[in-house]
Amino acid sequence: MHVYRITGRKYANDLTGRGAAMFGGRWNKKGSPVLYTGENKEIALLETLVHTPSLLIPELDILTLDIPDNSITAIEITDLPKNWAVYPAPVILSEIGERWVRESKTIALKVPSCIIYSAHNYILNCRHPEYSKIRLIDQKRFKFDTRLIK
Repeated sequence: MHVYRITGRKYANDLTGRGAAMFGGRWNKKGSPVLYTGENKEIALLETLVHTPSLLIPELDILTLDIPDNSITAIEITDLPKNWAVYPAPVILSEIGERWVRESKTIALKVPSCIIYSAHNYILNCRHPEYSKIRLIDQKRFKFDTRLIK
C-alpha cells in the first residue's frame, strides 16, 4: 500500500520519526519516534497546512512510501472518545498511540483525520522490528500554491 508524506525538503530524507519524537503529536508522546503519513496526497497536504505557520512555507518534498498491507492496525471513529478531533488533542489519543507503539504488533496505525473524518492518516512505528520493510518509492519537489494560505 502506498502512503504519502509532505515535508520540508531539509527533512525529507529523515524517515526515523525524530521530529515526532522531539515534539510529540496527536498519536504519540515525546520520545516516541513515529512517522505521520496520509492515505493520499490531498490529506497529506492538508495535514501539512494545519501544522505549518502561514508565513513559513518551506521548500517542500512529497514522498511516496510503500508499507506492508498486512501490518496495519485500524482505529475507527467509533472507537474514539467524542472529543477526539479537538485541538489540542486529548491526551487519551497519544496514550492509544503509545500502547500501539509498545505492543509493536503492526508497522502502521490507521487513524481518521481530524481535518476530514472520512480520510485517514497512517502513523508508522519507526521502532517496529520490520520497519525496514517500508520503502521510499518516490520523492519529488512539491510546488506549494500560496493561494491556499490566503
